[in-house]
Amino acid sequence: MKKYLDLVKFEHTVFALPFAYAGMLLASLQSRGTGWPGLEVLLWVTLAMAGARTAAMGANRVIDAAIDARNPRTAGREIPSGKVTPAQAWALVIVSVVVMAFAAWQLNPLCLVLLPLALVFLIGYPYTKRFTWLCHAWLGVTDGAAAAGGWIAVTGHFAPGAWLLWAVVIFWMIGLDVIYATMDYAFDRANGIRSIPARFGIPRGLGIAAGSHALTFALLVATGVVVGASALYYVAVLVMGGILLYEHRLVNPNDLTRANVAFFDANMWLALTMLAGVIADVTYRTLT
Repeated sequence: MKKYLDLVKFEHTVFALPFAYAGMLLASLQSRGTGWPGLEVLLWVTLAMAGARTAAMGANRVIDAAIDARNPRTAGREIPSGKVTPAQAWALVIVSVVVMAFAAWQLNPLCLVLLPLALVFLIGYPYTKRFTWLCHAWLGVTDGAAAAGGWIAVTGHFAPGAWLLWAVVIFWMIGLDVIYATMDYAFDRANGIRSIPARFGIPRGLGIAAGSHALTFALLVATGVVVGASALYYVAVLVMGGILLYEHRLVNPNDLTRANVAFFDANMWLALTMLAGVIADVTYRTLT
């Protein structure tokens, strides 16, 4: 079990899952007048998210195994090191897709209809960095679908709040993935791997990441306005803005030693702050 959890970096689930829950809670408040969508919806959203992310990471690890084996930073990963075979990883992907599909079927027809498109984005990401430096945007769209998915899991349709939450995660993920890509700058350039740092250089890449995160903050504010959030939500948004500023103070073109901290720790706290702010907001508005 530990090998499989390490293979898919299970701890990184903390990035997208809080936004899926946030979409679910906000949609429930708008459509039902209560922030609690019910235990059944919570269960199926959780399983759909777990299945989607595990399928995506499992496929990513198999598809990128040869690249990972050449990169000193990733050569110790489970498939290049022989801890997990490609066949075992593909089996995990298949099981995860089945779980995701069953959860979508239990939620509503739109979730099931969108499943094939979701799979294209989930499985397609590792191929994009072979062709375009816009691979970060593909990842953002893929992960952002979690937030919108949490919304439509409750309502069965899209709404302005769902689109804005999707946009929040798109630009947040672009920024954090660009920071992550700086750690492989030299390897990517030498091996023809496409990324914003490899295309534009680390200084400009970090500038693009900062601009993407500035847009993330603006979209968080816009989301609050559209859903009629209380002051509690905006307090969380201010904290998230502070976390984004801190993240960019951790990295600069001359010192990337803390890039991994900026990538994981800061963004973990940002996602959890988002969820905490939405829980506080919907609870307050439900009670009042």
